[in-house]
Amino acid sequence: MADLIVKKFPNCKIYASRRWHLSDLSNIENILDKITLIDCDLTDPISTNDLIELTKPEVIFHFAAESFVSPSWKNPHRYMSVNYNGTVNILEAIRKLSPNTIIHIPGSGEEYGDIKETDLPINTNTLINPVNPYAVSKVAQDLIAKVYFDSYSTKVIRTRAFNHEGPRRSFVFGLPWYAYQICRIKKGLQDPIIKTGHRFDKRNFTHVIDMCEAYLKSVQYCNFGDLYLIGNSDKTYEATFDEVLNRMLSISDLSNVEIKTVSKYMRPTQVPFLISDCSKFTEISNWEPNLSLEDILKDTLKYWENNKKLDYNLNSLGDVYPL
Repeated sequence: MADLIVKKFPNCKIYASRRWHLSDLSNIENILDKITLIDCDLTDPISTNDLIELTKPEVIFHFAAESFVSPSWKNPHRYMSVNYNGTVNILEAIRKLSPNTIIHIPGSGEEYGDIKETDLPINTNTLINPVNPYAVSKVAQDLIAKVYFDSYSTKVIRTRAFNHEGPRRSFVFGLPWYAYQICRIKKGLQDPIIKTGHRFDKRNFTHVIDMCEAYLKSVQYCNFGDLYLIGNSDKTYEATFDEVLNRMLSISDLSNVEIKTVSKYMRPTQVPFLISDCSKFTEISNWEPNLSLEDILKDTLKYWENNKKLDYNLNSLGDVYPL
């Protein structure tokens, strides 16, 4: 997102908050000279007030979050603290110190939870049914944003994004986890066994580059307080995780690879379908994705081909279970 803003608005003053030198900045090394970093703990209201008072931003893209679903069962308080309380702190700071600020609140398709196939595609009228602590925290985040719009006319843009993938994403997430293992196998760093959790759940996928373009358009065209779903409604972007894994193996020209389901990588509850109807958003923004599912898979694999993290010891993951 920072790359896109730097490219589109070269004369814009860009601030980014980080957790007192704890944040991993490797993904934005190429533009660090164009961004002003500010240390901030969003779970601390005083720190958050200081951030907003200093910057008085025109627009906030609120991406600071606990976003990895799997650990949320063991750390539910942490997810509510960051995703809900952190958002309240920002909204309060805006209300008091910078009421003209537009804030984008990025929700997740995970909020819809246990959806039946007969209920597809998901639209803004579909009932939410979260089945993991992460999703609950995102529901709470979205609803409090709506409350601030209704109560104080805070300029909130509410979106729920469906699966978006591509370069720079951590290997603990779905597609990067496959790419990470495929590239390790090709380099002889692990046996030809790909370990997975659930892989027959169905998603529609969007390239992260297209998603960032959509987020930018959301603050330019969407109505404050309204909810918009963002994702790929085209059937050619729909696939199960098993299907995308096999396509990635084919792209990599890897054969004779065992796909092994590992119990520790299985979530306690799963979301079988996340297929979205994003017509409300596309009609108001004229956004449409440019990159294909094949592009998503190829770009993810390319990112991991010579990544220094390929040397990580898989045992160091401990109880972390991808997907």
